[in-house]
Amino acid sequence: MTKSSSYPITPRSRVKRFHERGDHERAAVHAVLDASMLAHVAYVMDGQPYCTPTTHWRVGDWLYWHGSSASRMLKQQKAGVPVCVTVTLLDGLVLARSGFNHSVQYRSAMCFGTARIIDGAAEKDAALRAVVDRFFPDRTAALRPILPQEAKATMVVGMQIEEASAKIGAEGVCDEDDDYALPIWAGVIPLTTVLGAAEPCPRLLPGVERPEGLAAYREGRRLDEVLLDMQREFEGKAG
Repeated sequence: MTKSSSYPITPRSRVKRFHERGDHERAAVHAVLDASMLAHVAYVMDGQPYCTPTTHWRVGDWLYWHGSSASRMLKQQKAGVPVCVTVTLLDGLVLARSGFNHSVQYRSAMCFGTARIIDGAAEKDAALRAVVDRFFPDRTAALRPILPQEAKATMVVGMQIEEASAKIGAEGVCDEDDDYALPIWAGVIPLTTVLGAAEPCPRLLPGVERPEGLAAYREGRRLDEVLLDMQREFEGKAG
């Protein structure tokens, strides 16, 4: 069966406000997910809503995240629990001629599914490698192996994306017609996360150089662009 290019559109995932900004295409959703390292996972535990920030990575239509085996969030998800995973990138500040029309430029994705603990030995081992290699290609091959107690202390969660939507706000200043005649400065202040110069560990052994695999992480590059490049490389090797 050929996979649809779009995630299902349901009352849960349909973009209602500014629906023209919404997009349910897999490519659009994945582009937002892959441009960030940080997601927020929302779930309900004992009637209380929680929202936890965590590092995430994507493999096909699956999202993964990990944390301590002592985490009450992860323990709650062991048997499977409905969750909503969101990622947001802030791209600009929009200053208008009225407070009402001030806004931001952004890219966001909202994904729904059932989160479950990944406890199969082979699948968990692959996930623990992927959380490093997805961002830093082939790095695990150069690292010391994960110790059994470290693997035991780490819990990995996986969620197949059942429904999802992306939403992109890229508009500039949108003032009321009469307000354009006001002598008030208006415009957009772009925002980006840019890589700084690497700071080597002061306890590096003599002669240890920065590996070629980190060449993409060079000073001055935008983080979202680097992460998208790393995802394409990761998918290329996995495919």
